[in-house]
Amino acid sequence: MEQTHKHENPDGTVVYHTHAPGEAHVHSDGTVHTHAHGHGHYHHHENTKAVLNRLSRAIGHLESIKRMVEDGRDCSEVLIQLSAVKSAINNTGKVILEDHIKHCLVDAIESGDMEAIEELNKAIDRFIK
Repeated sequence: MEQTHKHENPDGTVVYHTHAPGEAHVHSDGTVHTHAHGHGHYHHHENTKAVLNRLSRAIGHLESIKRMVEDGRDCSEVLIQLSAVKSAINNTGKVILEDHIKHCLVDAIESGDMEAIEELNKAIDRFIK
């Protein structure tokens, strides 16, 4: 079943387009996204590259903390570094959440997909614990 989706471009213009779930759509700026409604929702997000870079940095930071522990570094130094990684991961989660709200949740509300809204509520509950 085809659905119409509304997207706001970075320049503030609003674009409506219709396509089937799972079908790719290419924006005028070259970005590509798809929608899947029903069993799950997936969408190419504008911040994917930034999120992947943040996660790679956090992974590298964790690996260096592991070496600190292996080398017998002071516990307080390790705890400070772990705190920095936790903060980085939380900030990455905020970027993902913001992107999700701007795109996926707007689409879910417009299409009346209450399951997607409930899934977001559950994810937020898990994220903030």
